[in-house]
Amino acid sequence: MAFAAPAGQVGGMRVRVRSGAAGVPARRAAPPRRAVSAEHSADTHKADAPSLLTWLADNGAPQDKVTLATLDVPAAGRPLDVTVAAAALSAGDVAISVPDRLVVTLDRVFESEGLADMLTAGKLSELACLTLYMMYEKKVGRESFWWSYIKELDRQRGRGVQAVESPLLWSDEELTDLLQGSPVVSAVRARLAGIEREYRELDGVWYMAGSLYNRYPFDIPTEAFPFVRFKQAFAAVQASIVHLQGVPPARRFALVPMGPPLLSYSSTCKAVFKHNPERQAVELVVDRDYKQGEALYAWCGPQPNSRLLLNYGIVDEANPYDKLQLTVTLPSSDPLYKVKRGVLQDENLSTMQTFDLTRGAPLPPLLLPYLRLAFATSHEQLDKVEFSAECAVFDPELEQTAACALVGHLQQRLAGYKHSMARDLEILADPTATPRQKVAARLTKIEKSILTGAMDAVAACAPCLEGKAKPSPLDVKFAAP
Repeated sequence: MAFAAPAGQVGGMRVRVRSGAAGVPARRAAPPRRAVSAEHSADTHKADAPSLLTWLADNGAPQDKVTLATLDVPAAGRPLDVTVAAAALSAGDVAISVPDRLVVTLDRVFESEGLADMLTAGKLSELACLTLYMMYEKKVGRESFWWSYIKELDRQRGRGVQAVESPLLWSDEELTDLLQGSPVVSAVRARLAGIEREYRELDGVWYMAGSLYNRYPFDIPTEAFPFVRFKQAFAAVQASIVHLQGVPPARRFALVPMGPPLLSYSSTCKAVFKHNPERQAVELVVDRDYKQGEALYAWCGPQPNSRLLLNYGIVDEANPYDKLQLTVTLPSSDPLYKVKRGVLQDENLSTMQTFDLTRGAPLPPLLLPYLRLAFATSHEQLDKVEFSAECAVFDPELEQTAACALVGHLQQRLAGYKHSMARDLEILADPTATPRQKVAARLTKIEKSILTGAMDAVAACAPCLEGKAKPSPLDVKFAAP
């Protein structure tokens, strides 16, 4: 879980299955908490923990349908431990079933749904609260009920199925070097600033939550854990989280054994983790057939690759939800500003509008009509603007102004990347490239293809002809998030 120094490297190229215990002891509940000295805690960190599968079986939750195996994962460029089918599975089978008592949620952390809701509605996120809980549980050592689960997460170090940690854990130099030009760079820095703000609020949670204060005989959070360790743990918890639907707010963020990062996320898979209230368990029902030994997949939600990389350290080349955003802002100094604002309001648009450039539709249907309105300088031009997907060219000069302004912005964004798409392809084909280099190249290649696709779409609809566009008197702003 990246709470401490990393465990050993993942094994060799062969498939290595890690099974649970042969017998399944009688079901038992989580043991009550008790005070543990800091000295005793430090000693128990050195002890080996039972395997995750053994721990689940010992607590009445044997996983008969899945196991852990070391597989050669092409996207990672090296073998990784992943959750695989222990036997052939058919679509509709319950592959993973973990009882509620073996799932970590906020109501368990604070022993009160009301307190959990109050805390997360304030200055701390669910992720920060879960991170703090797991860090203290690790500090308890082997006497923690979650010890085996924590050690497995610790061994994974928050790495996704492409052997990469979230960019939250990259150095700033590496972030800038590998992802130069990508909006992910600013997103990472914003998330890091948010994590640091939450870190400064941890001591308040410690004093508010009696369940934490009474359970752990250690220092307050900011004295027990330096920020760098909290950031590492936060990224690991973030990469391991499962989002549950149809449950109380205090249970919607869950850490599920056998789930991510051991389980592979996919943007096209239809299987999702769900809570089964009758069985009081979190379950994964597979959406297709699986062969024995095949890695299982679950849907990660409608997230673009920028968020997948930030949250889980992965980039899915088949992601249908991928997008880049473009924001256009009309200048308030425009003499027709109020009229334009009224027209936009009628179309449910605003004077600062964000458009999604996607792989399937790199040129949003309303973007050119919006730009025609933005660059219009007369009421006559405004009256002819229609918000439709058609290329309704009514003023060649205005069309050139809008098209060339858009193309100029897209070219500027493409020029912001460190290298070309051809270089991205070389990195992906290079067996000596690191997993971080590969995942970064995979992301920037996709982003560049979206921007290039948008330029091609403009050329097909309203080509920018060199020397034909006149400078606009209006300072219409283009920006990436």
